[in-house]
Amino acid sequence: MTSRTGGSSHRLLCAGALAALLFSTVGCGRLEEFADPPASAPVDGDKTPSLAVNESAVALLPDAVAARHTLRVAIPTNEPPTQFYSAGTRYMTGTNPDIARLIGNALNLDVDIKVVNFDSIIPGIAAGRYDLTVSSMTPTTKRMAAMDFVDYMQMGNAIVVAKGGEPVTKDTLCGKKVGVLTGSYQLTVNIPAYEQECAAAGKPPIQTGQFQDTRQAISALTSGRQDAVLADSPILSYATANNPALELSDTFDYAPVAVGVTKEPALVDAVSAALDSVIASDAYREALGKYGAESAMITRARVNAAQ
Repeated sequence: MTSRTGGSSHRLLCAGALAALLFSTVGCGRLEEFADPPASAPVDGDKTPSLAVNESAVALLPDAVAARHTLRVAIPTNEPPTQFYSAGTRYMTGTNPDIARLIGNALNLDVDIKVVNFDSIIPGIAAGRYDLTVSSMTPTTKRMAAMDFVDYMQMGNAIVVAKGGEPVTKDTLCGKKVGVLTGSYQLTVNIPAYEQECAAAGKPPIQTGQFQDTRQAISALTSGRQDAVLADSPILSYATANNPALELSDTFDYAPVAVGVTKEPALVDAVSAALDSVIASDAYREALGKYGAESAMITRARVNAAQ
């Protein structure tokens, strides 16, 4: 992975009591955005497939976005294959940047990718810094208080362990030291549910370690500080395929993930219409196929279908 060079931090007030109440793991602390130099042009193999403009979707855009002619899209830091820098460049590629650019193609808009920590995305949306996020985010009722959601692909959970270590599955997490991403669905929804099951069975609680990205969690795993890492299946499948020190121990709970859109009805309608044309296109299959993610394809861009 490319290191976070050239980054700068911005200190913002949290956008209202709503964000502070809903996302206590974020609080009113620092909102980080990594100010990269201008992106290099994509290298061969990294170009996003082309997609025709959907004029009906364009007509739905709110005036402010249409006048700006740019979608500001928040995407987390390096997590291949969902988002990562092309080797030797500052060009962000992966399934999520490609989907973001296809949405931009359909809406005839430029796409300005803002690279941020995952737990900074929702406060940033609430503060008006970004129009949307394409970050493998699971739509939940709690998150829907701050954003609207449009499905764009599906993925599951996965657990990895150190090669040759004790296998850990969804059913054997109790008492284990488990690394998860700060602000993730795994931390905010899965772990609390699993801990209730541990308590009901009289087993010790899960010892949760929080990390800003999966790379940090995997480093803690391979150094013996964690027993397992729980994260999105494409990320851990990719990590396992590229790191002989890891072993995929379990995969489960496949469900759609969604584009999170600021609560602007016209923009939600436009993004939904754009994603309808993306999902029906050959470009969708080609974009996901570049990263071996054809199984993540869906057939319908549902709006606000909470998991």
